[in-house]
Amino acid sequence: MIAVHGSTVDIPTQDGTADAYLAHPDDGTPHPAVLFYMDAFGLRPHLKKMADRLASAGYTVLVPNVFYRHGRAPVVELPEFINPAERPEIFKSLRPAAETLTPEAAVRDAGAYLDWLAASPLTTDGPAGVTGYCMGAGLALRTAGTHPDRVAAVAGFHGAYLATEAPDSPHLLADRITAELYFGHADQDATLPPEQINRLEDALTAAGVAHHTEVYAGARHGFTQADTAMYDAEATERHWKALLDLLARAL
Repeated sequence: MIAVHGSTVDIPTQDGTADAYLAHPDDGTPHPAVLFYMDAFGLRPHLKKMADRLASAGYTVLVPNVFYRHGRAPVVELPEFINPAERPEIFKSLRPAAETLTPEAAVRDAGAYLDWLAASPLTTDGPAGVTGYCMGAGLALRTAGTHPDRVAAVAGFHGAYLATEAPDSPHLLADRITAELYFGHADQDATLPPEQINRLEDALTAAGVAHHTEVYAGARHGFTQADTAMYDAEATERHWKALLDLLARAL
């Protein structure tokens, strides 16, 4: 395993300053950039561990606190082990932070994150990879659709509301995407029912986007998150293989 260095950094945006976690191989050389979008529970120790693992594969990984408009991470106090069934108030406490991130704000932020990575001496020249979890999968899809020349690969896992009937649904950006995409969906996921999976697949196919979609049998929404009750170790390892294979091909 490659030794990894992690630190907190501040990213200037059009709307303020986003705090973020940065992980990169501790070898003093630049590596391909990966923008890592958090799930709804936010930037916390588990996501930092995931970023470290990705960095150990040879990438410079930036995990922004996309709720920075509401405050620095952690924006709400979370238990060490998150079980929404036992703590339904967690989602209620997160709602004000989530409401600060409109689709328009997300697109502005994406440009700032990509700018910061491109300017960093820790990254190589060329487009970035993007990965996202839960709500982060939608952010990753928006980033690919609004900054197509700057994104070469996108992965989304247990993504939420990726292809709704809303006029600003992320899947409607499919015809602008030039990156290669991979999606690992949970088959027990109320936030992405089969009709949305099919709608996303149809949009990507019609737009001629290079993509691969898999539905992880038996997996629940949030299956990659080891600090939650939704965690699935087998599905998580499958996700790592898919993600690393995609980044190796595209970056």
